[in-house]
Amino acid sequence: MKKLAPLEAIVWNITLPGFAQLLAGRYVKGIAFIFMEFLINVNSRFNEAIMLSFLGKTMEAGNIIDYGWLMFYPCLYFFAMWDAYKMARGNLQPYSYLPFVFAAYFVTLGLMLSPAVIVRGKMPGPVFFPMFCAIPGLLAGGLLRKILTRKSHENS
Repeated sequence: MKKLAPLEAIVWNITLPGFAQLLAGRYVKGIAFIFMEFLINVNSRFNEAIMLSFLGKTMEAGNIIDYGWLMFYPCLYFFAMWDAYKMARGNLQPYSYLPFVFAAYFVTLGLMLSPAVIVRGKMPGPVFFPMFCAIPGLLAGGLLRKILTRKSHENS
């Protein structure tokens, strides 16, 4: 099995969940992630929504998306990244999963709220608004990780 650097593993899985697992020789897991990504992507019409969003047609993107299917995507996406990071990093610090988990929660929440969010008279849509929600998710998870790590060191 090939050893990947943690950043390399995350970047490959940002490209497509499962790529880092394939590169590392974990074929069953990599193929499973790619299959699930494909299944969710096609059924939610996510690629169409991405294209429309980048063309500035965010309202149309919101209308064609199947939110029921797309709500599975953030958890799969961030879990695949977490798995790649964990695989590449090996020995992990306690609570290092929290930024990934909170990013998944916040992106899912952003997806649910995206039809109602209007910024400067424009709807950011089901692609851009959830992406922005990853930032506070990562920050909240990172902060909680620091607090819990500090508490566990104090109790030791």
